[in-house]
Amino acid sequence: MNKSINAAVYEKHGNPADVLQIESRPWPVPAADEAVVKMRAAPINPADLNQIEGKYPVRPELPATPGFEGAGVVVELGAEVKSLTTGALVILPHNVGTWRDAVAVKAEELVVVPDGIAPVQAAMLKINPLTAWRLLHDYVDLQKGDWLIQNAANSAAGRDVIQIAHELAYKTVNIVRRAELIDELRAEGGDIVLIDGESLREDVKNATRGASIRLGLNSVGGDSALRLANCLVPGGTLVSFGAMSLQPLKIPTGLLIFKDLRFRGIWINKWYDNATPSERMEAFRPLFEMARRGLLKTRVEKAYPLSEVKAAVAHAAQSKRSGKIILEFE
Repeated sequence: MNKSINAAVYEKHGNPADVLQIESRPWPVPAADEAVVKMRAAPINPADLNQIEGKYPVRPELPATPGFEGAGVVVELGAEVKSLTTGALVILPHNVGTWRDAVAVKAEELVVVPDGIAPVQAAMLKINPLTAWRLLHDYVDLQKGDWLIQNAANSAAGRDVIQIAHELAYKTVNIVRRAELIDELRAEGGDIVLIDGESLREDVKNATRGASIRLGLNSVGGDSALRLANCLVPGGTLVSFGAMSLQPLKIPTGLLIFKDLRFRGIWINKWYDNATPSERMEAFRPLFEMARRGLLKTRVEKAYPLSEVKAAVAHAAQSKRSGKIILEFE
């Protein structure tokens, strides 16, 4: 076993491709209640880039290793750990910094992945699929055949919403900005895919034959979010979990008075921190089952070794990608 590891490190906030460096660190030694996890894969999420830039609500003490998400294999156990076995594939918590070869983690914070799920897919189950699951369960009591609407439907989280909603027999109206995405998202299970624009409300009404839509999912903000809100029935709920446009959501008073809309938000890391281990597993269990059956799968555009982290984060920052950029480990 190697006596040292490589880790991505930044000592100051800034453009990720400029401030990230690869540094050698001692091989982690587990405390009595910890396990050493050898990383297999870690995605590069927008939140990772935002944290490196200093634009994320949580700023770790510097120098820091980024990475909110990842999966790896348990290779060593602390003296008091009885709940794990070496060789188990596990999902890591979001507070350890996953962009490194190996890390020591409290055993109780690791989630064991069942057989039949590839490490790369396991590494991407904790943020976007878990967000999608919570969006579909925590705000509106949806029944089979009910409609929901979302913007940025081609994002990783948007695709997860499509796949999970399809499995649960909910119907989705999916809003995008590029026509070439329409057939692609329909093939993934999206019931209706429309181009965003000023006529969205009428377009949605025509496409759904006037269906009642009680849930809207917003990850864009600004005018796009407002157009979603205008598609909801009185008493509907708009849940925000992102702000890709970097524009504020300005809510006309009439939507509150005359439509009595609810405006909510979710930050999945906060939900995860507040959830009990049993609540976390209750959410993971159906995601594991869908992933094992191939019904929940995140697209990957390119995998990079940790040594090429600068190129990886530059690639991840580009728009119009066809999938996630990930770090893979030997």
